[in-house]
Amino acid sequence: MSGHSKWSSIKHKKGAADAKRGKLFSKLSRAIIVAAKEGGGDPSGNLALQNAIEKAKSYSMPKDNIDRAIAKGSGADADASAFETVVYEGFGPSGVAVIVEALTDNRNRTASDVRHTFAKNDGNLGGSGAVAWLFERRGLVVVDAPGVDEDELMLAAAEGGAEDVELDGSSYQVTCAPEQLAAVREAVEAAGFSVDAAELTMVPKTTVEVADENEAKKILRLIDQLEDNDDVQDVFANFDIPERVLEAVAG
Repeated sequence: MSGHSKWSSIKHKKGAADAKRGKLFSKLSRAIIVAAKEGGGDPSGNLALQNAIEKAKSYSMPKDNIDRAIAKGSGADADASAFETVVYEGFGPSGVAVIVEALTDNRNRTASDVRHTFAKNDGNLGGSGAVAWLFERRGLVVVDAPGVDEDELMLAAAEGGAEDVELDGSSYQVTCAPEQLAAVREAVEAAGFSVDAAELTMVPKTTVEVADENEAKKILRLIDQLEDNDDVQDVFANFDIPERVLEAVAG
């Protein structure tokens, strides 16, 4: 899992750069608006909204932006009702399983764009259920490892309801049930640890090892192009690229 987890860290840094350009904030706002529209504006009674807010916080989205998005979704806003959640499943190079989650106001446009992106990157779009069984939804809190006492982190995470704490390179991956994400983040921060990311993810049950640099480049190119689509919120894949290869191609 090391190569896969490391890519998650790289994606978060890339996302932080996107946030500075405003693109990511637009996607995060959309997720909050739709969650508030569907389940109400109170995060304590709306798990989807709670998790959308946690993700927005991870990318340092200003509180005013978050509050405006909640207000917009809670009101009678036509834009919010126009969006729907769509999930696409497919295979990338080397048989890597890929899940694409989107929020779209035009299902046909998004499906066409996603299918085209798969096709031009040596992949193919599958039907519903094609790869979903290879993943499970989990909450993930990432803590930078330098200077962290692992035992203290494990204790704090457990108090918040975390299920596992694993050192992965330069960070700790704290996993939990989706409904515990906010509680785990709060417990970890209350204990004095700095949280680098807190969001829902799809954790692969099995991974496909990709040691060939050219194949790795193809996979990461596919993921990058999918993530660049304005309608796409998240992309998950079950590759495991060795760190030496990942660092070479990600650079």
